[in-house]
Amino acid sequence: MLSYRHAFHAGNHADVLKHAVQAFILESLCAKDKGYSYIDTHSGAGGYALSHEWTQKKAEYAGGIARLWNEPKKWPQLAGYFDAIHAMNSSESLENYPGSPLVAAHFQRPQDRLTLMELHHNEVELLRQNLGRDGVAIHHRDGFEGLVGLLPPTPKRGLVLIDPPYELKEDYRRVADTLKKAHKRWPIGIYAIWYPLLAKAVDRSEGLKTALANLGFEQALCAELSVQAQADDFGMHGSGMIVLNPPWKLDEKLAELLPALSQALAQDNQAGFTLEWLK
Repeated sequence: MLSYRHAFHAGNHADVLKHAVQAFILESLCAKDKGYSYIDTHSGAGGYALSHEWTQKKAEYAGGIARLWNEPKKWPQLAGYFDAIHAMNSSESLENYPGSPLVAAHFQRPQDRLTLMELHHNEVELLRQNLGRDGVAIHHRDGFEGLVGLLPPTPKRGLVLIDPPYELKEDYRRVADTLKKAHKRWPIGIYAIWYPLLAKAVDRSEGLKTALANLGFEQALCAELSVQAQADDFGMHGSGMIVLNPPWKLDEKLAELLPALSQALAQDNQAGFTLEWLK
């Protein structure tokens, strides 16, 4: 499926949750001098100009990162995430937004290795323009298939980020199947999985959570952020992150962040959050 382009959604509430969690994990990995591996299965273009016509079509960033950007002192726990955004902008104005590859690149040290996968032929060319440099391997391939083939990585500590578009319902099954195989090849890796919270008629989040909780990983931490009421038949009202083998104190950091984030990004009085151990 090659129609999805993340530029339409760059910087929205789901990106804020995803990249905040990603930054927390990378900060934890950087606490030790030893190098780590970062693998991104669905990299997209790497970064996005908020002035682009695709991004401006719905301007979803206005309900996401733009609500936080002008008050950074209120978000000291997000300093690393904010620094990654600042690295893409030449001034205090918010003109560009990093995708997960550029968030990862911001934290990368000489001893760390980034592996980025993207199947869309136009997106992968933009990814090469944005991140083609030493220490970054870019693969034009299916991220599900590619992940299993690349494990275990060198260095042997690190993070995998999995965030497919889920426009095909088969993506949910592929996430679970891929992680089952990944667990056999690299059981000590940290795996962060993003997923949407959709309308009642089409939401499959509970099935995904159950599947991932039973893969054999010792711990599975789940954080969900909802910005509005759940509709009956259409729309995304929030998103979630499941972290398998989460780093120490990630749960404490999210317990501090999520209440304030749900208030800041709320679109109606049904906004909220959950934080739970699935196992």
